[in-house]
Amino acid sequence: MNDIVVQKYGGSSLADSDKIKRVAQKIRNRVSEGYKLVVIVSAMGETTNRLIELAKEVSSKPHPRELDMLLTTGEQVSAALLSMSLNDLKVETKSLNAFQAGIFTSSNFSEARIQKFKVEKILKLLEDHDVLVITGFQGITKEGDLTTLGRGGSDISAVALSAAVGTHCEIYSDFPGIFTFDPRLHRNAKKLKYVTYDEILEMASLGARVLHSRAVEIAKKYDVKIYCASTFSEEEGTYVVADNIEQPVVTGMSVMENQTQVTIANLPLNYSLVYKIFDEMAQKAFNVDMISIISINNKLNISFTIIEEEMENFDRYLKEALSSFDEISVNYEHGYVKLSVVGIGMRNEKGVASRFFKSLRDIPIKMVTTSEIKISCLIEKEYMKKATDALIKEFDL
Repeated sequence: MNDIVVQKYGGSSLADSDKIKRVAQKIRNRVSEGYKLVVIVSAMGETTNRLIELAKEVSSKPHPRELDMLLTTGEQVSAALLSMSLNDLKVETKSLNAFQAGIFTSSNFSEARIQKFKVEKILKLLEDHDVLVITGFQGITKEGDLTTLGRGGSDISAVALSAAVGTHCEIYSDFPGIFTFDPRLHRNAKKLKYVTYDEILEMASLGARVLHSRAVEIAKKYDVKIYCASTFSEEEGTYVVADNIEQPVVTGMSVMENQTQVTIANLPLNYSLVYKIFDEMAQKAFNVDMISIISINNKLNISFTIIEEEMENFDRYLKEALSSFDEISVNYEHGYVKLSVVGIGMRNEKGVASRFFKSLRDIPIKMVTTSEIKISCLIEKEYMKKATDALIKEFDL
């Protein structure tokens, strides 16, 4: 059999019939080079958002199983239309949904995890077809229920399938690669030729709109090389790899807005209680970050950040959790931004923190967290442009 390539096309690349035809031509050109292709597709344009809105029009709280049943139709439309277009170009093609492709997942609706593929079926179909167009973002349980993998889940589908068949993965979108910083926020952001799994994982977790973090975790675990490029341009893209021999000190920067700082003061000096509070927050799936614990006069003060979208449910939970403690006070400060720089070169380079804080010397910093390849700080939103400009200049981003 010819070499197999896995490609993924995002919703913006398939937003209308003209774009679908252009994608089909791009795939046909690759087939003419002697490759067999497995193409993973997202739903067209804003289809998923429209389906969610439609669900909310008929139900104030859509049942998770039925919502997944609805959302999986979006990718099926894309797969069928792209397959039709390829057939018109005389390319031997077959479209498959999750059931037909044998993509088995866990049963937690809207956030399912891929468990296995029917790889032998996919390889068998490729003997008779040049291209298989498979719906991304979805799977089926062992009971036969349709599931979705969460927003950005088509990245997961593509990388997981690449791992299963033992090949690399090409991900196409509006952007010609991965940048040091979101080019929509700063026009002078540089495109990266190479970025490591660890760096992209940090950038994704810190709010950078790049690859889905679970897709990168799979790529790292199974050594799947990822290539990110533009759908409608021949410009060279970005390679996501295990190691970058150049190891720049700082590879990229990310910004996460809508951060709230939570401070719980006068807790008893009892670290078991601290564990219990954070364990319960984890079980309720609150996204807690930038944690600071200080002991003062035999009392504990805890500060951390949480995204503002979770505040209503979080405040209710916290009041219940702390209702038995009379002296405790809780304070919320809204409107913060988490600004982070990432780079594997930080592991070996001295003075990175000094350069970071020197760049931000005129900006009030509320909190700081670090890892061996990351420095993050919490600042007020009014200082965001000044801070990003300073860090872009300091680290040549």
